[in-house]
Amino acid sequence: MSVAAGGGTPSPTLTVAVLSHNEAHRIEACLRSAAFADQLLVVDSGSTDGTVAIAQGLGAEVHSHPDWQGFAVQRNRLLAHARGDYIFFLDSDEVMTPAFAQELQAIVRSGEQAVWKIRWRMVAFGQELTHFRSQSQIERLFVRRMVKEYTGVVHEQAQLHPQPGGADVPRRLIKARLLHYSRTTVRGSLEKLTQYVMLGAAKRAEKGQRGGVVRGLASGLSMFLRLYVFRLGFLCGGAGFLYCLFVALEGFFRYAALHYDRDSLTGRVIR
Repeated sequence: MSVAAGGGTPSPTLTVAVLSHNEAHRIEACLRSAAFADQLLVVDSGSTDGTVAIAQGLGAEVHSHPDWQGFAVQRNRLLAHARGDYIFFLDSDEVMTPAFAQELQAIVRSGEQAVWKIRWRMVAFGQELTHFRSQSQIERLFVRRMVKEYTGVVHEQAQLHPQPGGADVPRRLIKARLLHYSRTTVRGSLEKLTQYVMLGAAKRAEKGQRGGVVRGLASGLSMFLRLYVFRLGFLCGGAGFLYCLFVALEGFFRYAALHYDRDSLTGRVIR
């Protein structure tokens, strides 16, 4: 903890922890938005562009771990290097608004022992999807000593240490939303599609689930209808259509790969 002004009770400290890999085109905006953190921490997985130099130039503490073993392993490495009383996991395609930063700092100052979830303001193909109803809530802020480890191939989750007396850890929601620059270009979206299709297929293969074209069509169509119609993607123009389409394609190809590429999925870890 840092010492409070006037020599009073020490103030809780905050680590903002970021994973990076070839993020030179957007790491600066991400890190600048979190410059208030007591420890600005980056774990890089072998970038070959200017990511590391940019991060270091912005005052971030950078650790290189190029032996990619999955998102959970990299987040556990962030935990190992973190020193703050609280740790907030910020992705390199996210930016804190001033309102979000203020709320986050107020939570840390309160010293409350809980876990906080975040929500997004989606930005895709250069346009904020202002009408899109993003309902995802993801746990990102923790009291660091509560976190045991991260597990999972994709959409990894934090596992907490058991609390005294078996008490449940309170869950809270940060009211302000993070800006999420989910998909910047069509080319980048196609590359991301391959990555997440194979990770999702590998995760389902480990659970013994079945794939196939019909299952993929059902998954993709239901996903597109949910996002484009019920979450109002159709009000967001061409950018909204492309965003919903790429997410739906991920749902389809995940099950196609689960069937046709099954023999190569076991134990697969993809950056």
